[in-house]
Amino acid sequence: MSTTYNKIISLVPSLTELIIELGLKSSLVGRTRFCVEPEGEIEDVPIIGGTKNPRLDKIEEIQPDLVIANKEENRKEDITYLSRQTEVEVTDIASVEDALITIHELGSRLGAPEKAKQLTQNISSLLEKRPDERPLQTLYLIWQDPWMSVGKDTYIHDVLQRWNLTNATGYARRYPTLTNEQMQKLQPELILLSSEPFPFKEKHVEKLEPMFPDARILTVDGKWFSWYGSRMVKSFDQLNTWRKAIS
Repeated sequence: MSTTYNKIISLVPSLTELIIELGLKSSLVGRTRFCVEPEGEIEDVPIIGGTKNPRLDKIEEIQPDLVIANKEENRKEDITYLSRQTEVEVTDIASVEDALITIHELGSRLGAPEKAKQLTQNISSLLEKRPDERPLQTLYLIWQDPWMSVGKDTYIHDVLQRWNLTNATGYARRYPTLTNEQMQKLQPELILLSSEPFPFKEKHVEKLEPMFPDARILTVDGKWFSWYGSRMVKSFDQLNTWRKAIS
């Protein structure tokens, strides 16, 4: 059952993009500074701070009908505070399946069930077209100083596994930190340096090459692996092509 929401604030970059893709931009009255997609459409939506430090005073001034948040990306204390002021939808996404359910539920709640249905069908179709390549022992890095990777209870882990990129830190939970020696013991065949949240560049590839002479080290678009919602269509299409190319 849908409700009419005239003033929506999103604190989740990938779900901000989803709201616009569902045709609801006119209701979007606030976003974080990390909500940068879809480029060319998002720029005129007011910024109300960051994901971890939203401007609660600004949000109160706007008096939204609904705030969309995420258990991982936003702080519990901010969600608790906002819940006393208005309706808050707290998403919890740790897998592709969770993401598909969220698209369906948000689409139904916001009055765009058909667009949400088409979107989930497109994503499911791309999942069925995944190339059947041999598994690669993969170390996915999201930060340096210290080095940080991803555990088995994350959305990134699920995406890696679905494309036969065996997560070398799949034994851990959340976002484990690693020493140089610990990374070397994992003996990865492939090391992926994400473009976000840490902006890895080619110079970081060169830094790691002496430590991993037998591994292939690549920079990758972090959105492919960490942005859910409507971004999954573009990401999964690109992953299907990219996965064939690296095998």
